[in-house]
Amino acid sequence: MSTTLPPLEAEWLEPDGLGGFASGTVSGVRTRRYHGLLLPATMPPAGRTILVNGVEAWIELSHIPFAISSQHYHPDVLYPDGATRLTSFRLDPWPTWTFELGEGITIEQELFAVHGSQIVVLAWKLIGAVPLQATLRVRPLLSGRDFHATHHENSAFQFGPLEKSGKVIWRPYSALPSVEARSNGIYHHDPCWYRNFLYVEEQRRGLDCVEDLGSPGLFEWEISTEPAVLVFSAQSTGANHSGGGLHFYESLREQERSRRYRFSSAQQLAADAYIVKRGEGRTIIAGYPWFGDWGRDTFIALRGLCLASNRLKDAHQILVQWSGAVSEGMLPNRFPDHGETPEYNSVDSSLWYIIAVHDYWRSRQSQSPAVPLSHADDQKLEQAIDEILAGYAHGTRFGIKMDTDGLLSCGEPGVQLTWMDAKVGDWVVTPRIGKPVEVQALWLNALWIGARFSSRWKELFEKGKANFENRFWNEAGGGLFDVTDCNHEAGMNDPSIRPNQIFAVGGLPLQLIDGRRANRIVATVETSLLTRVGLRSLAPTEPAYVPRYEGEVLQRDGGYHQGTVWPWLIGPFVEAWLRVRQNTLEAKAEASARFLPPLLEHLREAGLNHISEIADGEPPQRPRGCPFQAWSMGEFLRLLSILSK
Repeated sequence: MSTTLPPLEAEWLEPDGLGGFASGTVSGVRTRRYHGLLLPATMPPAGRTILVNGVEAWIELSHIPFAISSQHYHPDVLYPDGATRLTSFRLDPWPTWTFELGEGITIEQELFAVHGSQIVVLAWKLIGAVPLQATLRVRPLLSGRDFHATHHENSAFQFGPLEKSGKVIWRPYSALPSVEARSNGIYHHDPCWYRNFLYVEEQRRGLDCVEDLGSPGLFEWEISTEPAVLVFSAQSTGANHSGGGLHFYESLREQERSRRYRFSSAQQLAADAYIVKRGEGRTIIAGYPWFGDWGRDTFIALRGLCLASNRLKDAHQILVQWSGAVSEGMLPNRFPDHGETPEYNSVDSSLWYIIAVHDYWRSRQSQSPAVPLSHADDQKLEQAIDEILAGYAHGTRFGIKMDTDGLLSCGEPGVQLTWMDAKVGDWVVTPRIGKPVEVQALWLNALWIGARFSSRWKELFEKGKANFENRFWNEAGGGLFDVTDCNHEAGMNDPSIRPNQIFAVGGLPLQLIDGRRANRIVATVETSLLTRVGLRSLAPTEPAYVPRYEGEVLQRDGGYHQGTVWPWLIGPFVEAWLRVRQNTLEAKAEASARFLPPLLEHLREAGLNHISEIADGEPPQRPRGCPFQAWSMGEFLRLLSILSK
């Protein structure tokens, strides 16, 4: 990344590989309640808890303080003015800020999380001119709360430190992990409260947005050419090393630098953020800062994050681990954060799993030499596919069952089963009960895959395939109906122009519609739904279209799939666009020149080096929702792979 400044409100992410992370903005101002420095997953990858929210930092030159941090306080006060001294920011190999203090004095601040550990490292060093006397002071700002919550001043908060073996240890709340701080500075205990921090992104979303943080004391360094180091950890870092915090810092820094430089690109490193440990295996975090691991998101994202990135071992671990979670033909849509029963409420998660297994097998076989897999693991994957297809064919939860035409019917009042799953109270915004078009594309692809190792699915595939195009073609709309047999009423069709029809042409292994009709589908989607960063979820010509995703919960969720742009859909669209042009080299060159530059530009707009969850339907398609989204990043990487072949 360039050393010039990206937007000050743009966000950086430092994941720890366990589900925890550090995150914040380029300016240093925390704008979300999810921004923090030490945010471990206490039950990896779940139970995420903020322990260290931030720091207040300043340098005294000849007894004159110069802030290098900034905070936002309620009602609307920015103080101190550290962000005004910020002259550059870069992400290579981790977030690094440069502050100009005047008279040629420059200080550089770096921050990185240590992969596989609940450790975050901060360091400050002088660049260029070295003043006669420079004192750095840093106050940690602590809470101890669920990452979805806010924290407030209270008498139960424990400021008292334990100083042991060169470390300072705080435990504000006995039920939560301790915070261990290791430094090469001097700690002064001086407890106080910092009140009324304002998180403007939460304020815009109509959520709790004000909190208080406790500061137990401050660290102090007389700095010159040696870095000032502060290491926070939610785990014991062992006995003190010679050289104290500086030696420990240098060891961690070299370890993490070497790991990151093994990735072939910044996008490949970004993809690594989502692949985390769960038990003895791996899973995929759907997005940062607030999502956990979701079934649908995992299987969609896996194809880009793992397969297009040549991480077959990770894909293997994920798919084999999920193979044992089939229940009545269904896979859970998400694992809740606190160990509740997994939720089986998605019609497409199981089908996306079959697609992911197929693509995994294909990627494995394409390696030279082919990557071997144990016969037992292959059987687990085949058995999971067979159980899913059998469950869906015979009937399972929520009215999911193969109909007499070979297509898949699904849905009950009050339940949202497709990826368009917004629900506000009892209001299901897009119920799509009946036969949703992308569900049929997934179902037929799944049957086709199943038929490759079990002949029992071949006849069902051929029957469904024969009926699909005739049942869904909408001549007047120049594409496919979004849902047929709406509310299980035969012949009732939904002609809304939505992006789901693109999966009949692109995004899945088997193209279901070709020729003139495929061209018309792609043209309709391009004309009505394509934006610079993805596809709208509903055409602007539709009465229910919502142009911008904004406001409080009801307004935002009501527009979530009613015009909001979804970047993950750019992968299926461009794949369909290429297929109707026979995937020629000329078509790939045109697609690269036309569709990639806006996405590359977007990498600097919101979640730096990442792709956002959603964007406004109307220009300039302002990024919204989750700034670091797994399936958006996965489909971007899959698209890069498609265009490079």
